Amino acid sequence: MPTTERLLGVKAKPPFESVVRDHGPTVFRVCCAVVGPHDADDAWSETFLAALKAYPELPVDANLEAWLVTIAHHKAIDITRTRTRQPIPTDVVPEPSAPSGARDFVDLAAAVDGLPPKQKHAVAYHYLAGLPYNEIAEILGGTAAAARRAASDGIATLRRTYLGELVEVTAPLKSTGRTPQ
Repeated sequence: MPTTERLLGVKAKPPFESVVRDHGPTVFRVCCAVVGPHDADDAWSETFLAALKAYPELPVDANLEAWLVTIAHHKAIDITRTRTRQPIPTDVVPEPSAPSGARDFVDLAAAVDGLPPKQKHAVAYHYLAGLPYNEIAEILGGTAAAARRAASDGIATLRRTYLGELVEVTAPLKSTGRTPQ
């Protein structure tokens, strides 16, 4: 049997560079949602360094996106633990001015960061990474129904808190024709 016929049924893994190119933006969005925009670059880098080391042993039929999001989840936990052990600075450093679009993202990231951990991760993995609930359940531990509920509760909380703040700020005042007493 010629070598080419024997290799027709063999499925090869894509080069790691294409894995980074294809899944890098998704992993970065997850990192931003889980650890915030300030630590997202570090979490992204740590994720792909760990993935590069483990990639040769990864089965050919593995779901690359779920695998990378799982690694990102673990790296985000590591960064969060490290952040809680660092001293808190006492001097206030003025924030550089940011474009209005970046300010909205920071506000939204802060709102997502304020969610309970399971809700925050479920929202990030489903709505930012696009993972199905059964894969989120494997990452977080639990059932697909519990992951769906955590994401639903997280979105409901964001609608109440984050969107509620936007409506209060931007909603025009109704004129009743009466003067306040």
